[in-house]
Amino acid sequence: MVRHYPGEVTLLLQKWCRGDQAALDQLIPLVYNELHRLAHVYMVRERPGHTLQTSALVNEAYLRLIDANQVEWKDRAHFLAISANVMRRILVQFARSHSSRKRGRGTVTVDIGDAAVLTITQGTDLCALDDALEALAQIDPREAKVVELRFFGGLTEKETAEALGVSDRTVRQDWNHAKVWLLNELRLGAQP
Repeated sequence: MVRHYPGEVTLLLQKWCRGDQAALDQLIPLVYNELHRLAHVYMVRERPGHTLQTSALVNEAYLRLIDANQVEWKDRAHFLAISANVMRRILVQFARSHSSRKRGRGTVTVDIGDAAVLTITQGTDLCALDDALEALAQIDPREAKVVELRFFGGLTEKETAEALGVSDRTVRQDWNHAKVWLLNELRLGAQP
């Protein structure tokens, strides 16, 4: 098990931003488990037998993240937020490329009930969810980011608040509002 101290990830991210490749080499072992956890959260929601595996998603995200020269990494929470976004983009691109070959398969089955969770069952059209999330981002970018971090990234309310620089209460309100909005948007999109 790799031990690290609070702030160590932030310090290494900042050094990496300044071009220190040795910092990247030190950073990867510290964040790999978190990247793997994020990827696992995504892959659990995918259909059984998905050709993309958790480790492959981590590797693809890693390759895209190390090419992200323009990102000024603020801290661990910011890194996780960007990582969650990168993984979501990879899966959506994968889904779009496969859905174009398999038109007519798959249904949108989204359960955004009164509970504090947003669940997507097997068979969910990830592309439809992504489209709805993009539409929400046009109306309220912060709410869309909250969904991305909490649902796709698996971040807690507190981690999400830290990543966005807002209070836990704001995250909770945004989360609840976004769930209702997304449910309505997905229902409208599923109507014939």
